[in-house]
Amino acid sequence: MADGGGTEGEVDDPLRTGCRLISVSDLPSTTPAGRNLKEWLQEQFCDQPNDECEDMRLHNSAHVGDLDTLKNLLEDDSFKRRINEKSVWCCGWLPCTPLRIAATAGHSDCVDFLICQGADVDLVDVKGQTALYVAVVNGHLNCVRILLEAGANPNGSRHHRSTPLYHAARVGRHDIIQELIRFNADVDVDYQLCLHSAPSAPRTLSTLGLCPLYITAAYHHLPCFRLLLSAGANPDYNYSGPVSREALARSPAACLLDAVLKHGCQPAFVSLLLEHGANPYLVPWEEPDPELVDRGRVHPEALHIYQEARRCPHRLTQLCRVAVRRAMGKPRLALIPSLPLPEAIKSFLLHLD
Repeated sequence: MADGGGTEGEVDDPLRTGCRLISVSDLPSTTPAGRNLKEWLQEQFCDQPNDECEDMRLHNSAHVGDLDTLKNLLEDDSFKRRINEKSVWCCGWLPCTPLRIAATAGHSDCVDFLICQGADVDLVDVKGQTALYVAVVNGHLNCVRILLEAGANPNGSRHHRSTPLYHAARVGRHDIIQELIRFNADVDVDYQLCLHSAPSAPRTLSTLGLCPLYITAAYHHLPCFRLLLSAGANPDYNYSGPVSREALARSPAACLLDAVLKHGCQPAFVSLLLEHGANPYLVPWEEPDPELVDRGRVHPEALHIYQEARRCPHRLTQLCRVAVRRAMGKPRLALIPSLPLPEAIKSFLLHLD
């Protein structure tokens, strides 16, 4: 999966703040008598004296959604100073903030109150997850909206190997994807590749699986697939750079068009890719793999639409629409409805005609 996409200044960096990311290898292999994992986590992550670490009222109130107790506690300066404290809490032993806990549980009123009291919306837990990410994972749309409106990074954290939008795409949460796009989430996010590969290095085709658009096709989430394309997702995502031959030989899908055919997607998936500018000549399907056809994995009508696109060039009007949208760029596509243009042209640019 793709890594989160926050900038250096926007995302809490555990290496700078003292909350380092841990892995299983960091955990104690054996524990002395009287010690347990909770005690070890407290020693590692709780900066307060032991008696204060044991006072979990702030975190437990966030967990159960007790807004009144949160309000009473945060009238005390000692608790205000702990609002961003990553403490071990009774229900999970995972060191994280009250905001992260409330977002996980879906207590939107507590999330809103904690933010108003100064909670940092982009602090990460020991797994690199932000409050926004866990709100998306648990399907809490109201919490997602509150966090985004408070300035949470819509791409999550670069310390985590997934993003809010990627997860929402995988589970088919069209409503959450809409909110993330409204706050400029990257619909083509591939930060893991960017972090670990030189710019000139050949792209491996395995990175296709990191693309939210591919995930919506693999799980046949057509509304999400359409929404991502409307927001400017690259229909030729895996061909935005050179492809290594080694990866081509072993990859199950070479590009998005190839993937939607091999996954047996409905004809609408192929039509949408072509309408948004996908290149039908990237993968030759004039004579599809007989094994795939015999096993019924390829939708016959979808294959026919693809083959027709290879035989017949795009209409000039369609090419113009693709060119105009690409010239505008992804961040400006949402402004099309407000442009001083005839409604017919705006509908055309938005693929609503």
